Amino acid sequence: QHNCLADYLSRHPIPREEEIFDEDYGIAKRDKGEPTVMGRVPDDTTPLAGAVMTRSKVKQLQLKQDRNSTTTPTERNKITLPPIEEETDQMKEDPSQIIAKNTLDIELLKIEQGKDSDIQKKIAEVMKNAIKSTYEFKNGLLYKLMIMREGCNTKKKLIYLPSSMINDLLQVYHSDPLSGHFGVQRTYLKIKNKYWWPNMKQSITQYIQSCLPCQQYNISRSKKPGRLQPIPPPEEPFQLVGMDYCGPFKQTPRGNKYVLCLTDYFTRWVVAAAVPDCSAQTTAEALFNEFICKYGVPAVILSDQGTHFHNQLMEAMSKLIGYNHTYSTTYHPQSNGMIERFNATFVPQIAKLQDKENNNWDEFLLPVVFAYNTGTHSTTQYSPFQLLYGREPRLPTDGQKSSFTFHKPNDYYEQLKKSMKLIHGYAHENIIRKQRQYKTQYDKRRPDPHYAINDRVLIRRHGMKNKLEPKFSITPQIIIRAQHPVYVVRDEITQVETRVHINDMRPIYISRLN
Repeated sequence: QHNCLADYLSRHPIPREEEIFDEDYGIAKRDKGEPTVMGRVPDDTTPLAGAVMTRSKVKQLQLKQDRNSTTTPTERNKITLPPIEEETDQMKEDPSQIIAKNTLDIELLKIEQGKDSDIQKKIAEVMKNAIKSTYEFKNGLLYKLMIMREGCNTKKKLIYLPSSMINDLLQVYHSDPLSGHFGVQRTYLKIKNKYWWPNMKQSITQYIQSCLPCQQYNISRSKKPGRLQPIPPPEEPFQLVGMDYCGPFKQTPRGNKYVLCLTDYFTRWVVAAAVPDCSAQTTAEALFNEFICKYGVPAVILSDQGTHFHNQLMEAMSKLIGYNHTYSTTYHPQSNGMIERFNATFVPQIAKLQDKENNNWDEFLLPVVFAYNTGTHSTTQYSPFQLLYGREPRLPTDGQKSSFTFHKPNDYYEQLKKSMKLIHGYAHENIIRKQRQYKTQYDKRRPDPHYAINDRVLIRRHGMKNKLEPKFSITPQIIIRAQHPVYVVRDEITQVETRVHINDMRPIYISRLN
């Protein structure tokens, strides 16, 4: 609104420069240092802000004034606004309601120090022997004398803060917008040159740990809690089979967008089928046609809790055919890590082989799976093919192998049984040894908290697209079932129950300060 002054003066020149501030244009008189006050302009006065004063408008005003008065041309060019006394709502806002006051009242400090028994004891000690004391009592306040740097004898006086005012001070130095909810060290460094109280660092740590916004938004820089719980290796093929989807990929000319992958936890044998979607019906058909009809019924199938696996059709199929379908913890892929690792392996291989123009990745799916199954696995030290069939695979690059003749028809069967028993035993030992090595590395310097029934925690929120949203739940969750490392929690408000791995849990800290 103030920018209209220059335009107005250019159209209505004033003889003397001193007269610029003689008229009240809604701005302060600079020479007197009066504050700027904005107000409402009366309806019968020509507005100066938000409008353009054209030449035609000036002529109309001059004619109107000529009819109503007999003023001189110089006086006609002066438009005087009445004094503005009303303040806008914006100017009436109290800034102290937005930003907390970052200083403590001295008189209040004296009163609170007088109520603090520990401070009163220190004051009595200082009054008896002030020379040797590390405290000073001056002007009704107790100070702590601190040497700020090593090798320097200069001492600095710090206000001894009574315990009743610690929370108020930490509110200012941590939770205030100008403090920014920063961590313990930064908050401590801001306070330590002004105030002192016993166990100050511990009090600051407890306060910040119990700050709910910090618990909801802060990202932990340490390893996720919870140690590795390896799945005991099966004793034979197809006792435990992992199942998962990979995709979506770009749709091929055959209409395929997803890959259903199944991995045997003992032999590491992989079955993969390209499918057009990941619906429950497609999943059931692919599982039956590509796995069960070729390799038999597995004892247990492990999958995530996606709707393509956890539905009435798949439950009915498991009961009808006779296998046990178990589910891993939500948002915890390590529970079905075997299939997750294969998914991360075969995708780059297909990407290297496909024709990017024709988008025929599904044509190379089975060759890539064959290459994987016939290669030596780093964990078992055998190829999945050999562990499943008891012999080395014959590859296109291999020459003609010499044949063996057995004297009796069952000699091959006996030899195969011995060979399978031997290599299965070695593979089982290799799996256990590899699991121990990986667990030792995974658990190193990793916290492993245990929770009890009725403990209150926060759980990680997944799928948040807005980076400003809380990383953990807004409302506390109560633990109702504990089977470490998996817990069942209930929301205090909605009463919704969720199965959560300890990786996605965070304890709630409650401040113990007064």
